[in-house]
Amino acid sequence: MAMAANEIEALIKAAFPDAEVSIEDLAGDGDHYAATVSSAAFAGKSRVQQHQMVYGALKGKMGGALHALALTTTAK
Repeated sequence: MAMAANEIEALIKAAFPDAEVSIEDLAGDGDHYAATVSSAAFAGKSRVQQHQMVYGALKGKMGGALHALALTTTAK
């Protein structure tokens, strides 16, 4: 079951309202995406912590409805 890019963006923005989010469908199959997320919530966090925060925002869909996500995060 594929996941639409706008669903991914909505979940991330629900968790990080100030986030700037860019989603790219890498394979055109709705399963392989690249996401760039910038949020003030990431300030002072390691890259691993930032990624964990985004995965948490996806509410368990990673590895299920969402097969692969290449993630780039930055603090605002």
